[in-house]
Amino acid sequence: MKFTNVRLLVKDYRKCFNFYTQQLGFEAAWDVEECYASFKVADGIEGLAIFTSDMMAPVVGNADKMQPVGFREKSMVSFQVDNVDETYHTLLAKGIKFINEPTDMPDWGMRFVHLYDPEENLIEIYSPLFAE
Repeated sequence: MKFTNVRLLVKDYRKCFNFYTQQLGFEAAWDVEECYASFKVADGIEGLAIFTSDMMAPVVGNADKMQPVGFREKSMVSFQVDNVDETYHTLLAKGIKFINEPTDMPDWGMRFVHLYDPEENLIEIYSPLFAE
């Protein structure tokens, strides 16, 4: 098997697309007819995608079910940056609301901050506390 991406299934495609491109600053590699996009998350790597949930649900037999709301997070997308504090302030200036402030977690060996995308997918931005 070859890993290709994490695909977030979303209700409001355009709102999520704008969040990942305009606010987080990812370059879209694909933007297909208001239903699918993949984003370049590193040089030459498309590791994150969004897809309209209503188009995926019938394929897996869930067209009659709703997306969960009001539950604890089941997954998280994590991005490593050079400097959590600089990234935090840059994204704050773009209007992103954070769940917490940059925090050191020595036991985990990282400094991190968390936020939600428009559909409450949990995102972590971190940098290592110690040289690798």
